[in-house]
Amino acid sequence: MKHVILGTAGHIDHGKTSLVKALTGVDTDRLKEEKERGITIELGFTFLDLPSGIRLGIVDVPGHERFVKHMVAGAWGIDLVALVIAADEGVMPQTKEHLDICTLLKVKKGLIILTKMDLVDQELLEMVKEEVTEAVRNTFLKEAPILTVSSTTGEGISRLISVLDDLSKEVEERSSDGLFRLPIDRVFIMKGFGSVVTGTVVSGGIALGETVEVLPSGREGKIRNIQVHNQSVEKAEAGQRAAINIQGIDTSEVNRGDILARPRTLTPTRIIDAYLEYLPGAARPLKNRTIQRFHIGTNLAAASIYLMNREELLPGEGGFVQLRLDRPIVALPQDRFVIRGSSAIQTCGGGVVLDTHPDKHKRFSGEVVSDLTLLRDGSGEEVLRQHILHSGTGGMILDDLLKRVALAPNEAQVILRRMIEKRELILIDPERLKVIDFSQYHGLKEIVLAQLKEFHVRFPMKSGLAKEELRTKLPPAVDMKLFQILTGELIQSGRIVLEKDKLRLPEHRVSSSDEKGLVKKVEEAILKGGLQPPSPKELSEAWSEEEKGIQAIFEHLVHEGSLIKIKSGIYFHRTPFEELKEKLLHYLKKNNEITTPQFKEMTGASRKYVIPLIEYFDQIKLTLRLGDKRALRTAK
Repeated sequence: MKHVILGTAGHIDHGKTSLVKALTGVDTDRLKEEKERGITIELGFTFLDLPSGIRLGIVDVPGHERFVKHMVAGAWGIDLVALVIAADEGVMPQTKEHLDICTLLKVKKGLIILTKMDLVDQELLEMVKEEVTEAVRNTFLKEAPILTVSSTTGEGISRLISVLDDLSKEVEERSSDGLFRLPIDRVFIMKGFGSVVTGTVVSGGIALGETVEVLPSGREGKIRNIQVHNQSVEKAEAGQRAAINIQGIDTSEVNRGDILARPRTLTPTRIIDAYLEYLPGAARPLKNRTIQRFHIGTNLAAASIYLMNREELLPGEGGFVQLRLDRPIVALPQDRFVIRGSSAIQTCGGGVVLDTHPDKHKRFSGEVVSDLTLLRDGSGEEVLRQHILHSGTGGMILDDLLKRVALAPNEAQVILRRMIEKRELILIDPERLKVIDFSQYHGLKEIVLAQLKEFHVRFPMKSGLAKEELRTKLPPAVDMKLFQILTGELIQSGRIVLEKDKLRLPEHRVSSSDEKGLVKKVEEAILKGGLQPPSPKELSEAWSEEEKGIQAIFEHLVHEGSLIKIKSGIYFHRTPFEELKEKLLHYLKKNNEITTPQFKEMTGASRKYVIPLIEYFDQIKLTLRLGDKRALRTAK
């Protein structure tokens, strides 16, 4: 059975609820206060089975200006709108605001219903039709049918049902392939069952027995029962109004505006990139960092609006914005939203979500605007590629990509595999479908080669760099699987060589610098120098050897652990250094502090070595400088 959602819209007391009752026999005003005051306060729900077999879910919204937030919640996710206008009053303020809201939410189809036709003559009815035609002239309802009905006498109702049937046939059926999302518009307790939430399934589907998560709180529970239009069913799918009984979650833990989803498929956010359309009828320009009411799904938050490439938006203009919210919400790209003034509460704009997990952007950045333009106008493949590219050297898994693109899982998988086959992406993890952009992957290869080259220069007598040590020199986001793929490809292509557990460049050969026994000779000279050792330059001059070769031996001995590099040009043999360290520790434990002259006396060395040595002890957090004295850093 095809399911279509119809939402009412229009000014207070124009007969929306009476019309729904005339169509279905159901009074959607269920609250005592609604009965007493004769106005709709909360959203009302019912359904109508059309002649073609289509089931029409009906969302009846409040018309009073105080309850527009409920109207927005009800209109989000509808397929058709019935703009209801009383024939004895014509177009009124909430008629226009509700029409603006439906336009901003990109409702594609609808009809106009003139109610209370029994209260006016034909001449006035024609005048109202002309007024309505003018009011919708530049909107999506400009070619919509205009019907006249009387909910009191029933005149025009059968014709209305026929038109609703025709329009419903034209509505494209929603796919159940997407991530399951149900924006919650009502929460209550059913005796004997427990917590029940209701809403319209805007994408995906869910079945009995499944575990669900309430966001943004993250509370999880199990589905005990599902009803669609008062009938128990095994599964609720996109386009259906559903009541879901959840075991394990108390009603106090759920609120209108929350989202019901499968666990860990969606992530709350407080920052959104979007394209904002500012209504032509807005009262004043929208300035940067203005705070407005932000309506999305059944949720309401306060949003600080950061204009990305201008200081203000004039009425009728559009622009890229970053919305920073006062509380977490759940959204996906291509979701529509509405903004309403925070002081004069009136709908002034709305737009489309482009990215739900962006970084905070710098304003007036050409790169940011270019990226947002692609997110707005690009194909699914282009948007996927951009998010993967911006994920850097860590790559992205499919589950995280699905939170940032308006694609069903199957569709995204097909695109990713095609891009992998074309080698635009590199597959890191087949199980989680984790990928990295080829340009990022190529960059990592160059880093590997550069690190090996640098290692060979510093340690020419080393056969190669241990694989684990090489991995620590790559960006932290590079995991073991990606590292194995990287080095495996480089080895296979012959650009690096693996010998035992060491990696090297193919042209590297172990230096013959030690043919003269220089390694041993250098170590002996440094050991003999004690706390006043010679530098690489001094030894190269004394032995008439190339300084570069002697420097390489020093670095080699540091890498081996025989020497300790204090600073450029100053190296100590580990034996006298450790003896000095123990001597210093003993002194500080006994005397609590030491001055630089006292330390100089302890070492018997010149200031050339004393100052770098005591500063090195500060650096390794053995000592703490207190004016012109040092104390043990660990002392209490």
